[in-house]
Amino acid sequence: ETNTLPFHPFETQQGDILRMEKEHRVLKEQLKEAQEKHEQLRSGSSGEVSALKELLKKSIEETEVSKNELDWFHQDLEIQVKKWQQEKKENKENLKALRNTVKKHIETNDRYSKVIEEKEKQYNISLNTYLETSNKFASEKLKLEELIKKSQDDYEDCTERAVKAEISVLKNWKETEVHKLNGIAANAEANLKMLKLCSGNSASTALTLKSQIDSWETFVSNVKKQLEKVETEYEERIEMVKNGVQNCLTKVETVDLQSP
Repeated sequence: ETNTLPFHPFETQQGDILRMEKEHRVLKEQLKEAQEKHEQLRSGSSGEVSALKELLKKSIEETEVSKNELDWFHQDLEIQVKKWQQEKKENKENLKALRNTVKKHIETNDRYSKVIEEKEKQYNISLNTYLETSNKFASEKLKLEELIKKSQDDYEDCTERAVKAEISVLKNWKETEVHKLNGIAANAEANLKMLKLCSGNSASTALTLKSQIDSWETFVSNVKKQLEKVETEYEERIEMVKNGVQNCLTKVETVDLQSP
C-alpha cells in the first residue's frame, strides 16, 4: 500500500498532489458558496431588476412627457422670442421716435429759454421804467393831492362865502320887500282908520264911505297876504341855499298892488 512510485512528474515536491487536492476541496467549497451566493443574489436581484424595469419604464414615460413638454416649451419659447423680437423692434422704433421727440423738445426748450431770457430782459427794462414812472407819478400825485386839498379848501371857503353872500342878498331882498309892504300896509291902515273915523260922524257919511272902507280893508288883507308870501318864500330859499341847493338866488315874484 505504500506508494513507491517516483513523484516525478506528478509532483515537483513530495506532497504536492495532496496539497492540490486540499486546495481543490477548498475551491469546491468556495465555488459552492459562490453559487449559493449567486443564487441568492440572482433571486434578490430579479426583484430589483423588475423594480428597475418599472422605474425605467416610468422614467421613459416621464421622459416622453418631459420631451413633449420641452417641445411645447420650445414652441412657446419660439413664440415668445418672436413676440420679444417684435416688441424689441417696436421698442426700438418707439425709442427712436422718443429720441426725435426729446430732441425736438430740447430744441423747443432752448428756443423758449432764449425767448424767456429776452422777455426777462424786456421785463426788467419795463420794470425799471415802471418804477421810475411810478416814482415820478407818485411825486406828481402827491403834488396834485396837495393842490386838490388846497383847491378843496379854497372851494369850501368860496362856497361858504358864496352861501353867506346869497343868504345876505336874499335877506336884503326880503327886508326890502317886507319894508316896502309894511309901509304900504301902514299907510293903508292909516287911511282905513281915517275913513272909519270920518264915517263915525254921521250915518249919511258912513253910508257914503262904506264902499271905500271895504276897498281899503280888502287892500290891507291882500298886502298882508303878499307880505306873508314874501317872508315864507324868502325863508324857504334861504334854507335851500344853506342846504347846498344852487340857482336859488332869484327874487320872489310879487303882485304890484294898486291902492284904492
